[in-house]
Amino acid sequence: MSAAAHEPAHEPQEAYDGPAVVQVGDAAHDVRVALRGHFQPLDGHFHWYGRIATSPDLDGVRSGAAVELRTPHGTASGKVSDVDPWGRLRVAGTGTPPF
Repeated sequence: MSAAAHEPAHEPQEAYDGPAVVQVGDAAHDVRVALRGHFQPLDGHFHWYGRIATSPDLDGVRSGAAVELRTPHGTASGKVSDVDPWGRLRVAGTGTPPF
């Protein structure tokens, strides 16, 4: 058996704060994120949401934009819901989270 076979699989967490890569269209940008999530028993899905820190590279991103977030724990597709008063992008997704 390889050493990797002995390592436990990463279980989805309820929160992640740290580095990530956000892919918008063909462009990938290194960012910091603060993400949270929870299982919603009413629809049977995991819902995750959070904020992408302010970045001049993301100034043109608007509400409704599709994004892909990558963290050291995984990758997930989401959508930008809006920009908060501090210039951070609010993002949300359903299903397996990127953390």
